[in-house]
Amino acid sequence: MSELLYENERIDQLYADDIQIIQSHEVFSFSLDAVLLANFAGLPKRGTIVDLCAGNGAVSLFMSRKTSAHIIGVELQERLADMGRRSIQLNGLESQLSMLTMDLKNVTHAIKKDSVDLVVCNPPYFKELPTNQKNPNPYLAIARHEIKTNLDTVIQESSGLLKFNGKLAIVHRPERLLDILETMKKYHIMPKRVQFVYPKSGKEANILLVEGIRQGKPGGLKILPPLQVYDEQGNYLDAVRSMLYGE
Repeated sequence: MSELLYENERIDQLYADDIQIIQSHEVFSFSLDAVLLANFAGLPKRGTIVDLCAGNGAVSLFMSRKTSAHIIGVELQERLADMGRRSIQLNGLESQLSMLTMDLKNVTHAIKKDSVDLVVCNPPYFKELPTNQKNPNPYLAIARHEIKTNLDTVIQESSGLLKFNGKLAIVHRPERLLDILETMKKYHIMPKRVQFVYPKSGKEANILLVEGIRQGKPGGLKILPPLQVYDEQGNYLDAVRSMLYGE
């Protein structure tokens, strides 16, 4: 196990799915967003899933216990992609999971168009604006800001990958809801499920989950019950605790 770790790396665990994941304080680590997305997406039992902006493979790894589908991660930053590959090896999932290092705008050169059952994405959240202050760590800046990709590209490429009636599931920030819905419709993905996640009672939503269907019928958008993360004492509420630690 130790031979899979490099300097300044550690192994974290998602106990609910018995998944170990290699992380480092020097680069972007997975957060609750990844766990929420893996549990929100409507997973096919078989077929192909593509995880765009895969980072160190967290969403792919967390989905792997819930489906027999082949899962392909796509990540631009080689260091993160390499951590993902070693985490796949660490969990013995080489036959189910793989990781491509590439710009997602070229993804249909590597994965056949109209062939994917589900695309998931935990993309950069913040628009690339001159007034936005960015993290001096380039790994974090690229993960959080639309420097190397943007929402339009993510959804356009997802639409190209998806089969007819294939699904796109995305985690983002609530203030980008209209952007997401409009861009999905622009690329022929019909939004079908939306869920807002709240840190605790009385606080505004800080996480948004959206799922759409390529070439889906118009209408039928469902707003799911709100999901609250913490109680007043700062403890995880049952639904989120179950995602992290199991029943």
